[in-house]
Amino acid sequence: MLDKLKRDVWKANLDLVRHGLVVLTFGNASGIDRKRGLVAIKPSGVGYEDMKSEDMVLVGLDGRVIGGHLRPSSDTPTHLALYRAFPAIGGIVHAHSPSATAFAQARMPIPCLGTTHADHFAGPVPVTRMPRKSEVEADYEAATGAVIVERFARLDPSALPAVLVASHGPFAWGRTPGEAVHNAVSLELVASMALVTRQLNPRAPALPAYVLRKHHERKHGPKAYYGQSKERS
Repeated sequence: MLDKLKRDVWKANLDLVRHGLVVLTFGNASGIDRKRGLVAIKPSGVGYEDMKSEDMVLVGLDGRVIGGHLRPSSDTPTHLALYRAFPAIGGIVHAHSPSATAFAQARMPIPCLGTTHADHFAGPVPVTRMPRKSEVEADYEAATGAVIVERFARLDPSALPAVLVASHGPFAWGRTPGEAVHNAVSLELVASMALVTRQLNPRAPALPAYVLRKHHERKHGPKAYYGQSKERS
């Protein structure tokens, strides 16, 4: 049942380890089959070295477990909230990568200080508010999803495919589980660059808006020209 989706999600989880974004059992990746409304996600607390593609758990958008012999990630309600709110995304990654998590713990957005950042994110990577005590006590993981969705009320999740959850850590997403991993890797890179830049020069200015826009649009805009044409044989 949905073997390709489960393989893609399994590979995305292993890629988090390969890129150094997770340690121990921290973090998770998921993917969705939009036609069926089913999400495949990492099982809770299972070591990456022990996982197989058949261990990925299938969950409906309503939270019901549809298939699998293990419990899904404890972050599943957060993933589901994002899939419901952002219909263009097909994969989500959550990690506790050090530099991005440092910004989350400082409750500071990652500023766009240079073109590397602009190539991947169309502006500062936003940070959420802290969830309220009542929200945490009612349903912590669902509240985490809710504060992310709230933060993106006036933002485009396709142009800014990542967020920092205050005092928690980053979530990144993409059109596929593999693209979500790519965006999570990019997020950690620009976070580490921003930390070092501000150490060297605490007053380092933000990248001018016209340069930010150019770099982002040449990769992601309607007239993007970075890379090779899809028609190229």
